[in-house]
Amino acid sequence: MANRTDPAAKSIHGTNPQNLVEKILRSKIYQNTYWKEQCFGLTAETLVDKAMELDHLGGTYGGSRKPTPFMCLVMKMLQIQPEKDIVVEFIKNEDYKYVRVLGAFYMRLTGSVTDVYQYLEPLYNDYRKLRRKLPDGKFCLTHVDEVIDELLTRDYSCDIALPRVQKRWTLEASGILEPRRSALEEDFEEEEEKEEDEQAMDAYEADAHEKDYYHGRSPTRERDRDRKRDSYRYHRDRDYDRDYGRGRERDRDRDREHGRDRDRERDRDRDRDRYRPRDEKDYGRERERERDRDGRERERRDRDRGRRRSRSRSRSRDRRERDREDGDYRKRRARGSASPRRRPEEDGGAREEPRKKKEKKEKKSDGTDHPDPEIAEANRLRASLGLAPLKL
Repeated sequence: MANRTDPAAKSIHGTNPQNLVEKILRSKIYQNTYWKEQCFGLTAETLVDKAMELDHLGGTYGGSRKPTPFMCLVMKMLQIQPEKDIVVEFIKNEDYKYVRVLGAFYMRLTGSVTDVYQYLEPLYNDYRKLRRKLPDGKFCLTHVDEVIDELLTRDYSCDIALPRVQKRWTLEASGILEPRRSALEEDFEEEEEKEEDEQAMDAYEADAHEKDYYHGRSPTRERDRDRKRDSYRYHRDRDYDRDYGRGRERDRDRDREHGRDRDRERDRDRDRDRYRPRDEKDYGRERERERDRDGRERERRDRDRGRRRSRSRSRSRDRRERDREDGDYRKRRARGSASPRRRPEEDGGAREEPRKKKEKKEKKSDGTDHPDPEIAEANRLRASLGLAPLKL
């Protein structure tokens, strides 16, 4: 019973007013807590109090698509069907912006085409801010004129399919609606009048100034002087532009020639590298391999030299240690057993014997004592020259 339409309500667009809301949304509204607790038993008079408590507008939100209080009040207005005067008062209410939007939305659903344009178009001048709940549950900022434009230009608003309305220019052509008159048209007319007055004053002042300027002068002479001055400036600027353009073209041609030369050199070098004989390429590779081989050989020699140096140092260290030990051992032997001293005569005789043998050997070796005098003479000559003697 609580969800039934008022028996005194009239059909709108040939159907039950509540049928303007889709069945799924209608069932969600009937199951909503706000509808059951706050909208039960409301009348056209008490509906205003609930509308004044609104703080946002929107359709459904969340995962379960819960309806907003704004949508529940729209459904209640469709159920009780308030009179047109009450709805018009809702729209004209300037103190509560959500009451105005609620009345405009109901008028868009139930009103005729002329009523929709007549009562909703003046709200384009309302620029107050509104909070709108999005389908994800978040809020966004909008304005009254944006909501009105959505109602007049789109087919869906707040998850409800709006009844179709004809375009304004069609209604104007058929004479159903008068041409729209903007609220700012009067201001535009005043501005146009002011501009016209200012232009008239400027023209009057310019005429007066021209009369004073040409007072005592010949307008024809002044006009000829101005024409000559303009002609001179024109020819001067044209010559300058022509010379400047030629210079630019000359520089551009020079840059283009330099670019072609660079491209030719690059192509020539690329062709030279491409068609270079294989022997030259192999020779270059052999040179690189030899450099690598020499580098590796040099590193190996350096490593071997370092190893030899370390070995020689260790050998010299060992030799010094052995010599030191041998010296200590000989000193101990010398202290333990003293050798008998030789006599000077024996020592001198022993020294003279090797000397005599050496002299005899030298005499025999140089060949100067050869029995043949010629050979002996030749050996002496060869000995003076540092040559070996003749052996015959």
